[in-house]
Amino acid sequence: MPDVDMTQEVAPRPQWLALRGDEPILEPEREIVDPHHHLWDHSNDCYLLPELLADLATGHRVLQTVFVQCRSMYKADGPEELRPVGEVEFVNGIAAMSASGNYGEARACAGIVGYADLKLGANVTPVLEAIVRAGGGRLCGIRFPVAWHPHKDVCLTRQPTSPELLRDARVAAGAAALARAGLTLDIWIGHTQLPELYDLAKAVPEVTIILDHVGGPIGCGPYVGHATEVFAEWKESMRLVASAPNVNVKLGGLAQRVNGFNYDLRPLPPTSEQIAADWRPCIGTCIDLFGPGRCMFESNFPVDKGMVSYRTLWNAYKRLAKDFSADETHALFAGTARRVYGFKG
Repeated sequence: MPDVDMTQEVAPRPQWLALRGDEPILEPEREIVDPHHHLWDHSNDCYLLPELLADLATGHRVLQTVFVQCRSMYKADGPEELRPVGEVEFVNGIAAMSASGNYGEARACAGIVGYADLKLGANVTPVLEAIVRAGGGRLCGIRFPVAWHPHKDVCLTRQPTSPELLRDARVAAGAAALARAGLTLDIWIGHTQLPELYDLAKAVPEVTIILDHVGGPIGCGPYVGHATEVFAEWKESMRLVASAPNVNVKLGGLAQRVNGFNYDLRPLPPTSEQIAADWRPCIGTCIDLFGPGRCMFESNFPVDKGMVSYRTLWNAYKRLAKDFSADETHALFAGTARRVYGFKG
């Protein structure tokens, strides 16, 4: 294996992604809502409206997208708890550009998921009010990063977190404040934290929770070579989480180092057939447990772009959904996202 830092995200390589050539678009008229992508301007990686539009223009009919927090464009000064308002202001500006219709049919960032520190408990309410104002009617919810693992080779997030946050009474109080504000809660965790998520879902049943990236089955570090055991543990924990009716799940986000597929280390990028075959056990299990009405396909771009193109990814999802009814398929690609995040088609 090449000398690769397996804890790092994979930077997109357009030339490598192009080695396969373009697959024909499957079901090009199918409506899609992409409920999970990011925007940022890092020193070595820019993914803003032009880059997003380029991916949306690859052939699938993406009508709306949801931006999800990624610590982008926070305010440089002011009270610490209010600095994340800057991210929502930034994204709302991009959403307004897209809403002009000057950039095509898709409405980028029709929904916005920001950040607020739920450890503030009930005191998070003024922060939520400020973020809602900044969202211009587009703010759907908050993502509160709690992904954590004790092993140094399991990197779930770059944002500092600590163990057992989902069982912290302050976080439960913050989640209840979200529900009172009519906002959802996105959660990204590793599979070892799924029982904690269940406890939060039961403690605050009034908040709508969206579990990101199929619940984070870990395939790196100490889990390499133990895929069977990981899948069994993940499946049982997901069965528990699915029993909480206020939890929905995003299907995707598996093209990250932490999941262990490592497509980027291969000579050629994966085909949609390969992605569908590799991800079917996790995605199929999620749909079986939660039902299509609580599941939604996601891109997780540009994070997953390091291993798979936007065109190939959505082709893979269409292959995975081919045996579902028309109503179930519509839910997976658009309906669930619109219902959960509260916006219309």
